[in-house]
Amino acid sequence: MAATKDAPAGTDNQALAASPMMLHLMEALKAGKDIGHYGRLTFVMVARYFMDEGELEALLANDHDFSQEDARRLIAEVKGHGYNPPKRDQILRWQSEQNFPICPNPDDPAACNVYKELKFPDEVYDNIERFWEERAESNS
Repeated sequence: MAATKDAPAGTDNQALAASPMMLHLMEALKAGKDIGHYGRLTFVMVARYFMDEGELEALLANDHDFSQEDARRLIAEVKGHGYNPPKRDQILRWQSEQNFPICPNPDDPAACNVYKELKFPDEVYDNIERFWEERAESNS
């Protein structure tokens, strides 16, 4: 899917559903469940590359503990900071801080690695590479 950070080319729920974790989060949101702060954050950090903003906002607002305005603010915050999708270890750390299980199968070391399950726009990988290069330069 050709998409950019700020303007996805449209909804691609089928591609997003290639990640069992993202499918789990989408189904929970559609059912109106509270997926917790970190569940919502994880969902936005990943789904924004596959869903248009209006659909993402509406889906988040299904969370019975989250309003449409809350959804708008979270999406704007994630976009404004340019957050990349979280790595598996970060997802598991966040999951330990809330009740809702972000990763439905945390004991499987291959589970909840969105970088192996999904194809992001090149800019995501470029941002990660640039981060590590800058970090290496600052440590030398």
